[in-house]
Amino acid sequence: MATRMQHAPHAAPPELTFRAVLLAIVLAVILAAANTYLGLFAGLTIASAIPAAVISMGVLRALGGGHILENNIVQTGASAGSSIASGVIFTLPALVILGWWQDFRYGWVLAIAGLGGLLGVLFSVPLRRSLIVEQKLAFPEGKAAAEVLRTGESPGKGVRVLALAALLGGAMKAAAGSGLRLIPDTASVSAWFGGAIGYAGTNLSPALFGVGYIVGLNVGIVVLAGGVIAWNIAIPLYSLFLLDGNPALAAAVAGAGAEDAAWAIWSAQVRYLGVGAMLIGGVWTLISLRRSLFSGIRSGIAAGRAPGGVRSLAPTERDVPMKLIGIGLVLFTVPLAVLYHSIVGTWTVSLPMTLIMVVAGFLFVSVSAYMAGLVGSSNNPVSGITIATILFAALVLAMLLGRDSEIGAVAAIMIGAVVCCAACIGGDNLQDLKAGYIVGATPWKQQLMLAIGAVSSALVMAPVLNLLMEAYGIGVPTAEHPSPLLAPQANLMASVARGIFGGELPWATIGAGALIGAAIIAFDAWLQARGSRFRVPVLACAVGIYLPIELSVPIFAGGLVAHLVERYHRVAPDDEAGRERAHRKGMLFAAGLITGEALMGILIAVPIVLAGNAEVLALPESLRLGAPGAWLGLAMLAAIAWLLYRTGRRADPDAPIG
Repeated sequence: MATRMQHAPHAAPPELTFRAVLLAIVLAVILAAANTYLGLFAGLTIASAIPAAVISMGVLRALGGGHILENNIVQTGASAGSSIASGVIFTLPALVILGWWQDFRYGWVLAIAGLGGLLGVLFSVPLRRSLIVEQKLAFPEGKAAAEVLRTGESPGKGVRVLALAALLGGAMKAAAGSGLRLIPDTASVSAWFGGAIGYAGTNLSPALFGVGYIVGLNVGIVVLAGGVIAWNIAIPLYSLFLLDGNPALAAAVAGAGAEDAAWAIWSAQVRYLGVGAMLIGGVWTLISLRRSLFSGIRSGIAAGRAPGGVRSLAPTERDVPMKLIGIGLVLFTVPLAVLYHSIVGTWTVSLPMTLIMVVAGFLFVSVSAYMAGLVGSSNNPVSGITIATILFAALVLAMLLGRDSEIGAVAAIMIGAVVCCAACIGGDNLQDLKAGYIVGATPWKQQLMLAIGAVSSALVMAPVLNLLMEAYGIGVPTAEHPSPLLAPQANLMASVARGIFGGELPWATIGAGALIGAAIIAFDAWLQARGSRFRVPVLACAVGIYLPIELSVPIFAGGLVAHLVERYHRVAPDDEAGRERAHRKGMLFAAGLITGEALMGILIAVPIVLAGNAEVLALPESLRLGAPGAWLGLAMLAAIAWLLYRTGRRADPDAPIG
């Protein structure tokens, strides 16, 4: 276990400085924009503490100085960008999909994201003492960020690794379907086998490859297994035995090619297996954590009642006082109650909405923080948490408003959006506080910086979303944007909310998904009882079922490369410190691939919007490669995989960990 750093009390090192706050805000805004694109494209975002820490060390060193606590403040504030982006893109695009919004309204997005983020900070403060100090959960990204900060190993080289990978990721994105169109976005094959559909494919995204390297082989296998369940088992079985029982869907796929038919069946039916699995997984998560949800509150109150109050504690143990947390909860909740009232028009509904939001907010921030401590923020199943919130809120609102209410689904999404932003920030806050705990930071300063980063990120979310919607479309295919950004979580949220109010959800498919989820939970419990290191987190498999399989394949491939790097360095299965050492360089390279592709997606959107033409950057037809372009894309992705492997092999396995 990493040892904690101590700082002489008379030496008061710089921490919450003006330049650190300014740099953190700039990075938070950039990372929020980049993760917004990545999340709408693939349904995934990545914790950004490590690249933020590396950039901070390089920038502050160039400006002169740069103490470890100053760099820690930068990565704390900057990491809020990806968290706010996750909370927003998983939920608010659902309002566009439902037709309630035609674009993203600045004031509403700012209020939901900003206030939700601030509530997430407040809800998570009492959890620091329970999850970090007492239970000593791992919080892997927090430990990794602390290691980067502590060793300070050649930050210049780290920045170069990050920059090279970002260049490669950005270049491949520019060559793909939304840019030059030299290569396609995916490489796939499909065919009819009698009445069954066979489909296989992979996305040619370096960012997804980087995601796979970060989450590792175990999660990569589980996510791909979910894709196989949906695309290679459920879709063929449905097309063989159940399609004739759905005349509307059968008519839609009649005469279609195998790939188009597979997508139609997945969209209308099979993806709801993922809904059922996520619902049962979310319930199971709450049951598993029932004994630890409130221990953090008790610990925080006890610390505040100690003789001398918070000031009697060492600086490294001082959280935001519980009294201020209570005041903040009131100040931030009242505007949300007014916002909800403006939607439903009656306090008899808006007040229960607010109560659901507050109670679900704390419960699910606790769940999110606990899961982040176990499996990391990158694997944190916030979408499953939000689905559970929206489904519960929708059922309550259906009783209050009636199932034929036109605003019921919208109101449920609004509740889920605040809870989702809070849960994302809560998990991120605990990762940052873990890093701070290791390097000897002051908790209340980190909590304040995270709040600043959350609000700063919320300020830019609406313009970024509107830019991407004009350039690519979001969620719903149109004549102008036939292949929009998928926004898979937001589509799912809209489907769940709409199904309760006046719509019809495929309850049989959802029930089958719940049974699959229960079977996965039982299998995972069996693995745990056997002491197996390989685990099957139900929500990871559920996400794989819900996402197109082409997104799961590069995630698995990236995890495989991470496994090969560990094999090269002969990392023992139980050697977590050795695993962290082995992946230092590779983690930076993977983060660079993600950052480069995501930022290029934003840059490409600008000329598309200005020109009003989705093909403004596309090469002439005569210069596009057509079918051979898929092979070129596969070759480019293979070359990036080799570079990632080589970079991982160059990590110094003998460097001290702590």
